[in-house]
Amino acid sequence: MRYAFFPGCSLESTAWDFARSTQAVCQALGIEVEEIPGWVCCGSTPAHGTSASLALALPVFNLQKARAMGRPVLTACASCYARLRTANHAVRHDPKEKQRAARITNQPYDGSVEVHHILDVLVNHLGLDVVRAAVKRRLSGLKVACYYGCLLTRPPEVVAFDDAEHPTAMDRLVAALGAEPIDWPYKTECCGASLSMTHADIVSRLSHRLVAMARCAGAACIAVACPLCQVNLDMRQADARKNHGELPETPVFYITQLVGLALGLSPEQLGLNALSVRPDGLLEQLPMPVVSQQGMENCSCCCDAAAEEPRNRSRGTVPIFAAGGRENGTVPFGRAGGSR
Repeated sequence: MRYAFFPGCSLESTAWDFARSTQAVCQALGIEVEEIPGWVCCGSTPAHGTSASLALALPVFNLQKARAMGRPVLTACASCYARLRTANHAVRHDPKEKQRAARITNQPYDGSVEVHHILDVLVNHLGLDVVRAAVKRRLSGLKVACYYGCLLTRPPEVVAFDDAEHPTAMDRLVAALGAEPIDWPYKTECCGASLSMTHADIVSRLSHRLVAMARCAGAACIAVACPLCQVNLDMRQADARKNHGELPETPVFYITQLVGLALGLSPEQLGLNALSVRPDGLLEQLPMPVVSQQGMENCSCCCDAAAEEPRNRSRGTVPIFAAGGRENGTVPFGRAGGSR
């Protein structure tokens, strides 16, 4: 399985742990990813909200670069996924949009490059049987609220690889890891998204509502597949508790981090030190991974590098995993661009 990897701005800044865990999981499962050379921001919410031309041309420009690689696109950011898929849908179904994209980018594009989210690849392309067979550390007893948010399944005619209102792909993946996905009613409710920049009070209220409902339904943690969902539910828990009342500390994992833990990868390899709500107590309750002697000899754990990393997203620079020959580079926290 070979994909052109589109990281997007968030995965090269505040969501570096999503990038690291995605790369580590792909490597462990034999999914080959090569970063799209010279990729640019997909436009995310700013372009979509201010310029129809930019909202179309930016993702098309990246899709043209992926076409030259001869591979389908894999991305992890839900916003990037939505923008790339939306651009494909536009040029496939609207001749005027197709002409506009060609005029701005100075080359034709027909919407032929397939775009897949990492969740779609793990569940529907690689398959749950393969994932299940690769598990070395069953996440037994871990109750997980799978949170899809707004962008992974809607609008269904553009992005959905799952049911738009009651998706189950993440739940089935979590079950394949040995954990227990809990049934809860808010799995596709909005977290407030980029309103965190302009209306933090709304995001605080929505985040409190989501985390509280997850705990009420019996979850010990939440799994997400979107950088902005993760930061709103994780980093803003303290504000939500202060403004809206009691709220148990609840770790918010990227789904790739949970997959990586089940595959026997270390917390350092998965960037767990970036989580604002520490998951140490939960991890101590999980069984130890089953690792062969050969596996130990071939281990490429990044513990030494991780020991020097900051434990939060608010300062300094962090090492990142990136395809395309840029391993162990550094990027500043808070770089402009992206959805997070």
